[in-house]
Amino acid sequence: MESEGRTHDGERTLSAYDPARRGDPHALDDVGVTADGPDRAPGTQLPDAPPAPPAAAAPMSHDAPRGGPFAAMRHRNFALFYWGQLLSLAGTWMQTTAQGWLVLELTNNALLLGLVTAAGSVPIFLFTLYAGVRADRGDKRRIITVAQGVLMVTALALAVLTQTGRITVPVLLALVFVAGTANAFEVPTRQSFFVELVGRDDLTNAIALNSSAFNATRIVGPAVAGTFMATLGVAACFYANAVSFLFVIAGLLAMRLPPFVRPVRTASTLEHLREGLGFIRRDRAVRTLVWMIAAMSVLTFPYAMLLPVFARDVLHVGAGGLGWMLSASGVGALAAGLALAAWGHRVPRGRLLVASACAFSVLLAAFALSRSFPLSLVLLAGVGFTMILNNATTNALLQTTVPDALRGRVMSVYVFMFLGMTPLGSVQAGAMARWFGAPAALAIGAAVFLVLVAWVTFRVPEVRRAR
Repeated sequence: MESEGRTHDGERTLSAYDPARRGDPHALDDVGVTADGPDRAPGTQLPDAPPAPPAAAAPMSHDAPRGGPFAAMRHRNFALFYWGQLLSLAGTWMQTTAQGWLVLELTNNALLLGLVTAAGSVPIFLFTLYAGVRADRGDKRRIITVAQGVLMVTALALAVLTQTGRITVPVLLALVFVAGTANAFEVPTRQSFFVELVGRDDLTNAIALNSSAFNATRIVGPAVAGTFMATLGVAACFYANAVSFLFVIAGLLAMRLPPFVRPVRTASTLEHLREGLGFIRRDRAVRTLVWMIAAMSVLTFPYAMLLPVFARDVLHVGAGGLGWMLSASGVGALAAGLALAAWGHRVPRGRLLVASACAFSVLLAAFALSRSFPLSLVLLAGVGFTMILNNATTNALLQTTVPDALRGRVMSVYVFMFLGMTPLGSVQAGAMARWFGAPAALAIGAAVFLVLVAWVTFRVPEVRRAR
């Protein structure tokens, strides 16, 4: 049964949650959750929301996950997901690299390059929140598998059209929009599926391992794409990406999961969506985590967009230096994923979240003020390291706090804030950089976020104390 308590500020929190109402008829020993970058994920089974989903969630865990650096790999379903995802992500980065090159070859227009990128982001605004409702009411594995199939078809179509010389910008925009729509459904569904693959105890480890895979392929994928484009042509990257989806789909189909049982529908889609938003509004800790991610997306994540400006106008290192800057950030991110997988279970997650957020802000501000290229590389590695620590920890805290019946909807809001707010952040950073210069724009964003973290640390102690 539920028992209610109050924080020192008088906000109601749930101190216990009745497992019978979690709405997860598919609980399995090796069912769990892992999180990854928005590019790919395996098919998931979307459990329907139960007739009466809970109005509050279990409190943040007071027992840190235990296990070695590869604890999540002992779960067969997760291992299938991980290896398929690893190969699939490499294909994704190859396509991302080749797609940008293709647009420049077709148009030689930076504005159109931005429009193609935006075409993949628009579906996040349009469909992600609805996708969260579907994730809580449907078969997750089926939804993810279908989304992966759509992504494979779009990659194959892009490869064929590019090879035959029939690709045009309007067709490319349409394919990117379709792929973005598939991602809008796949990402929140995958996020809510992760806990079913490994369970709550190994969730942080699984998220860290997938973060490592994402960042490792971010380093390797573009390099392989460059070789492919130079020797085999741009279309070869798209073909490779299409083939890579077969591995993740095969992993999804090979998972051993209980048969999906669709719950009786007792509310409309809009009512289910309102229920998820209402839960976030009522739970102060969850609400704070979601808004912190939104703040990072607007204030600090645009640093990557400004790196070309720093390379050309601030550090004067040109395109070659920009490559080193991107690599430094990627290496730091990869190291963070590996460190979190190895030692994340030993550190209270609330403290890790606050410490990494503070360090991220300070390092980002220091990079903005640096005029030394070697020092800037070191600082960017630190930025990548602390950013991944913060993001992965936030993801794990959310997923272990939210009740199973509402996880899809809550994670869809998380994805909306994480990805959907990024364009707003890019506009903000671009405007500030034009008015005050790129270093000032970055430093101001980092400073404002640091103040926000300090406020959260003292005003929302349940986040700081989470384990």
